[in-house]
Amino acid sequence: MANGQWYPKEWPDLIRALADGSLTPVSPKRAATVMLLKDTDTGPAVHMLRRRASMAFAGGAYAYPGGGVDPRDDDHHIRWAGPTRAWWADRLGVDETAAQAIVCAAVRETYEEAGVLLAGPAPDSVVGDTTGEDWEADRAALVARDLSFAEFLERRGLVLRSDLLGAWTRWITPEFEARRYDTWFFVAALPEGQRTRNASTEADRTVWIRPEDAAASYDKGELLMMPPTVATLRQLAPHGTAAGALAAAPGRDLTPVLAQARLENGDIVLSWPGHGEFTKRIPTGGPTA
Repeated sequence: MANGQWYPKEWPDLIRALADGSLTPVSPKRAATVMLLKDTDTGPAVHMLRRRASMAFAGGAYAYPGGGVDPRDDDHHIRWAGPTRAWWADRLGVDETAAQAIVCAAVRETYEEAGVLLAGPAPDSVVGDTTGEDWEADRAALVARDLSFAEFLERRGLVLRSDLLGAWTRWITPEFEARRYDTWFFVAALPEGQRTRNASTEADRTVWIRPEDAAASYDKGELLMMPPTVATLRQLAPHGTAAGALAAAPGRDLTPVLAQARLENGDIVLSWPGHGEFTKRIPTGGPTA
């Protein structure tokens, strides 16, 4: 492999099954992931985690904190700061209840997997220290889905800070995959006074790394990543500060990126529209670059 592009060995068979009609695509579940940034002396760094090798999906790959939307967060009234739900609905291309649930998922997953909470007691504040037994009990209940994020905010008397998030891009898992997600990628800056930690049971390592360094390590085959991760790293690299990336977010195109597979001279060609570097030609004998 010339680079660190994650590529499951079963994809060629799945693509052929989709092409001959023996595979019916499943509907993607809505999800959110957050590129958490902090400024350093050499530019912004992004928080990444390495998925455990034992994970069925993208084991060993580097990614950002993220996960599926909890439908319990779509209509529960929560205290909300920043752009309105209507604004977010227009930005994300969904209705208002779905927009609330997607933003909640972004904030919840960042807390569950990195210990960072984009919420505060007032519309212009964020919590400080989120360590301690009581916080950990609530975080564990969120992970187990015994507690919805809306209920967590209400119990804690917290306001969700949607103004600390910027919607960056949207990718949908290919139609031939059994586990499909319609994922919105957000960018956020690490709040002052908070620290990240590896709070995820799905990760065996976390790092703060400059986007350009992470992308370079992928190019060398040193870090394994999925196409959306590499694409977003390259998009973040030109921004000199976390605030600069956040300021650029409202102008980003959120047209979904969905992989396409076609037959060409007996081979399967897999491509992601607008991202030519990930195109793969798959001959009968197996995958190649």
